[in-house]
Amino acid sequence: MLLIASVLLVFIVELLNSSVEAAIDRIGFDTHRLSKRAKDSGSAAVLIALTALLVTWLLLAGPAMLRLAGM
Repeated sequence: MLLIASVLLVFIVELLNSSVEAAIDRIGFDTHRLSKRAKDSGSAAVLIALTALLVTWLLLAGPAMLRLAGM
């Protein structure tokens, strides 16, 4: 269940990040420090979700994969 939840978390965070970027781009394409900060924060959230995904899969599925590989 945790493996599936970690994948879903990445999808949800990516959808939210895309929504923030679309809303900011809708307002205008001018460079503004707050727009950059919002987009960077969204990207950081996706990176954190991906890191959580990697750690979850390594901790839960890693040992099983090693056993299957004969290691």
